[in-house]
Amino acid sequence: MDQNESVINTGLRGVKVASTKISNVDGAKGKLVYRGYCAKDLAPEATFEEVVYLLLYERLPDQSELKSFRTKLSEERNLPQEILQALQTRPETSLPMDILQCAVPMLAHHDPHIQNTTKETAIQTAIKLIAKLPTIVAAWEQIRNGKTPIDPDPSLNHAANFLYMMTGDPPDEETARFFDVCLVLHAEHSFNASTFSARQVASTTAHMYASITAAIGSLSGALHGGANTRVMKMLIQIGSPENVEGYITKELKAGNKIMGLGHAVYKVDDPRALILAPMSKKVGEKTGETKWYEISTLLEKKGKEAFKKHKSMDIFVNVDFYSASLFYSMGIPLDLFTPVFAISRISGWCAHVLEEQFAEAAPKAVLYRPESEYIGEYCGPDECSFISIEDR
Repeated sequence: MDQNESVINTGLRGVKVASTKISNVDGAKGKLVYRGYCAKDLAPEATFEEVVYLLLYERLPDQSELKSFRTKLSEERNLPQEILQALQTRPETSLPMDILQCAVPMLAHHDPHIQNTTKETAIQTAIKLIAKLPTIVAAWEQIRNGKTPIDPDPSLNHAANFLYMMTGDPPDEETARFFDVCLVLHAEHSFNASTFSARQVASTTAHMYASITAAIGSLSGALHGGANTRVMKMLIQIGSPENVEGYITKELKAGNKIMGLGHAVYKVDDPRALILAPMSKKVGEKTGETKWYEISTLLEKKGKEAFKKHKSMDIFVNVDFYSASLFYSMGIPLDLFTPVFAISRISGWCAHVLEEQFAEAAPKAVLYRPESEYIGEYCGPDECSFISIEDR
């Protein structure tokens, strides 16, 4: 490998591509900040609707503003009948993330203000998307199981309404609150792959539906979304706490990863995982199935010890490690874990699109256009001489 190639091909790690006021991840200190507020402080105190308002409007709402905002979200939950009909034509084996990615552009067809490019209109588009994504995911869960989609319940908040539309049963208050905390903790995480995808498309001045569609496509990739699904599959494979040590030994010997341990940014335990872990325990106790939490805690403990002993390195738990058992205990199907991530992260994506296109401090009309270094060898350093097809 050429020395320059090894320097360039970094996946943009460590390369700052834009400034932002939306969030910051301090990996060394284990801090996640939304517009100046630590996520660990918001999670136990604020609702998801408050955090969405903060991300979109750059400040927390007062009581009147929050009431009005909740009403707007509730009013925008319903899907156009044409989209519901289109979903009913999809094969039941379709991947939920593909369903989500195809439904968002269809929403654009029903927005009469799509060419109105004011900030206020863009915020209204964001509210529509944040309100409708849970309905799309829940509707698909019903449709693929041969059932009729469940209408949103305006009396329920954002978190509780999704669980209701997904299952048909209103959740108990504690479960709904736990899911609300999950949405808060997954709402934003700075310039991750899907957020960068949204901003890159937004930099072309494409509308928000296009930007969000790109973000969903990015999240659908195995190296970005789906990590907590793989964590849960690992827990199911392990099966019981007594199998944990043997699993760790086998995986490390084979040179494999322990899913949920390690993070590209955090150099300490992910602060979100520390909040999710006790909730996983409580929901497990509520459902009478605590083994997934028990396997997780033992796997974390023994996994950290094994990495320290055999690889002379510290490794830390990430957000996916405990969200897996928590979502599973809530009755969320494995292949909906990533769509559930999306119905939370949509709030952060929309905030970044707004910042990319409307922030006063941002340069105007700056199209993302990175450079590359051509290292092709087939034609050599100079241009090839074209040879007609008869003479090749």
